[in-house]
Amino acid sequence: MSMELQDAHLAEVKPLVEKDEAITRLLPDFDVQEQDVETLHGSVHVTMYGTPKGNRPAILTYHDIGLNHKTCFNPLFNFEDMQEITQHFAVCHVDAPGQQDGAASFPAGYMYPSMDQLAEMLPGILKQFGLKSVIGMGTGAGAYILTRFALNNPEMVEGLVLINVNPCAEGWMDWAATKISGWAHALPDMVISHLFGKEEIHNSHDLIHTYRQHIVNDMNQTNLHLFVNSYNSRRDLEIERPIPGANVVTLQCPSLLVVGDSSPAVDAVVECNSKLDPTKTTLLKMADCGGLPQVSQPAKLAEAFKYFVQGMGYMPSASMTRLMRSRTASGSSVTSLEGQRSRSHTGEGTRSRSHTGEGDRSRSHTGDGSRNRAHTDTRAELTPNSAGNAEQPAPKSMEVSC
Repeated sequence: MSMELQDAHLAEVKPLVEKDEAITRLLPDFDVQEQDVETLHGSVHVTMYGTPKGNRPAILTYHDIGLNHKTCFNPLFNFEDMQEITQHFAVCHVDAPGQQDGAASFPAGYMYPSMDQLAEMLPGILKQFGLKSVIGMGTGAGAYILTRFALNNPEMVEGLVLINVNPCAEGWMDWAATKISGWAHALPDMVISHLFGKEEIHNSHDLIHTYRQHIVNDMNQTNLHLFVNSYNSRRDLEIERPIPGANVVTLQCPSLLVVGDSSPAVDAVVECNSKLDPTKTTLLKMADCGGLPQVSQPAKLAEAFKYFVQGMGYMPSASMTRLMRSRTASGSSVTSLEGQRSRSHTGEGTRSRSHTGEGDRSRSHTGDGSRNRAHTDTRAELTPNSAGNAEQPAPKSMEVSC
């Protein structure tokens, strides 16, 4: 089942802080723990915001090459609509070894961890902070690492939001192109071309300048080169779409794949979508968006993330996002689309009720019955991929444009 939703003609809601400041500062509303955690494959820098809440999972983030948790995720987590979500979940940010602010160079001869080894570090981090399970949010290399972690430890991962994920090993043509471009271009230029699409590089001069300056001035160039080489040496994840009667490797948790329509990762994300369980996967293509949706479209990503966690049974009575309120105010036709949109972000309707026991009870938690149904009960009606629909053709994953 495929859905195409047209965007309402609305300007993006402005973040709480300006972009150049937002990439390095997080609003100080939560308790913060910052530690260097020793793991199987060395030390890793971790920042925890908030306190784990009972058996509820924490949000675990992992950044892309050329970034750290601040430059990758602060624009999103600084955004007002995300503040409501982070009131319900602790947030654990992981910086890949040597990528945090002020990181010292590794000694000569240091062997940087492989992508698989970076994934193997994560269980030790969860143990250090007393986390039983997480909802992962990763971008690029971080999305690959979190996917590998979920494949190895399905009991620890309740859901994944994967931005610009590439499940494939770098092909020999890609390898050759990287080597050739490496002769002609400096490392910052190579990283910029990985993070942003050509259109974005040509048109968004302020954004590109901000991130180029961060890469040049704030990142340890030696450590960054090691991380880039590790990512370029990744293995294929070897995931396959489940087939009845066949034993295949695939993600067991609900997954939201996110990509901007002008991102250099579009083809890779679409391919990843084709390899995952369609009953547990949603592909979100964001219009007018480049390589970093969490930076250029934080309102849309916050809205999508809220629907995603609600589909998992959490935050059933949460209020609408500002973006959705704006759309609702623009007309009843937009409200109708949003009702469909909330359903499209997950095929987990049945699980949503059974996981939390909410159902009708969730409506009693607020005085806005009709609004809450748009966030909970309407999802339960979305069962295009359920096993009970035996007469329907083979299921397809949800594809949503916004």
